[in-house]
Amino acid sequence: MRLSILIYHRVLPSPDPLLPGLPDVRQFDRQMGILRRGFHVLPLSVAIQHLHRGTLPARAAALTFDDGYADNAEYALPILLRHGLSATFFIASAYLDGGQMWNDHVIAYARRNKMSVHQLDDMLRQLKYLPFDARQRVAESLAPTADPCLMLRSHQVKALAAAGMEIGAHTHQHPILSRMGDDDARLDIARGKAVLENITQRAVSLFAYPNGKPGLDYDQRHVGMIADSGFKAACSTAPGVAYEGSDLLQLPRFTPWEPDRLRFLLRLLEQRRHGV
Repeated sequence: MRLSILIYHRVLPSPDPLLPGLPDVRQFDRQMGILRRGFHVLPLSVAIQHLHRGTLPARAAALTFDDGYADNAEYALPILLRHGLSATFFIASAYLDGGQMWNDHVIAYARRNKMSVHQLDDMLRQLKYLPFDARQRVAESLAPTADPCLMLRSHQVKALAAAGMEIGAHTHQHPILSRMGDDDARLDIARGKAVLENITQRAVSLFAYPNGKPGLDYDQRHVGMIADSGFKAACSTAPGVAYEGSDLLQLPRFTPWEPDRLRFLLRLLEQRRHGV
């Protein structure tokens, strides 16, 4: 009994050479067709209930999106609905309604200066683990102007929920929790949950750790904070599949990088077979 939880971030209108790891609408549509035909795709909350009870169906999978980009509503949602699939959207609430995350300031700088993918990736790695405020200052100094259409708006969050999608929390400001003091971490976790519950008028019971590497980006202190905040389950970015008995507050997930249909399917099957 295994549950594959897939991670997405964005679905682009067309391929972007600077962001080769992100699917465009055609690629995402093909991937959703494969999932619909070959897997039992469940809403994450439903899949977790079955996992806990030991009643998970064969070839079970769940879809998740991190961060809260507007293209989730503009491009991903219509494709999901066309295939009859549900997904969970983990949203960093500070960037709703015109905000922008630090990495997108860096991407804008790289695009303006015609940097290569390798150069961009190197810059992102150098900045990622700076203290939160310092990282934000450096990123905004590189490209001060935010794209007001990049992230979800509150009405789009409501539209996702109304369409049957699940809304999960991803902290408020998307910090690396392990680089924060405990009080600040608790506050950011709680604020993200409260903002989303105010928008949707529904309880938010699912969480995803920002960046999400266990032992590096968060530790057991933060798992305890998630439990204390009332979340029923939480996702990491540790690669693998979930089993009966998996820690529901540290569920592993998988990123489907493969660009063509056959390799996408083979990767999913290989991942389920070996659990990594």
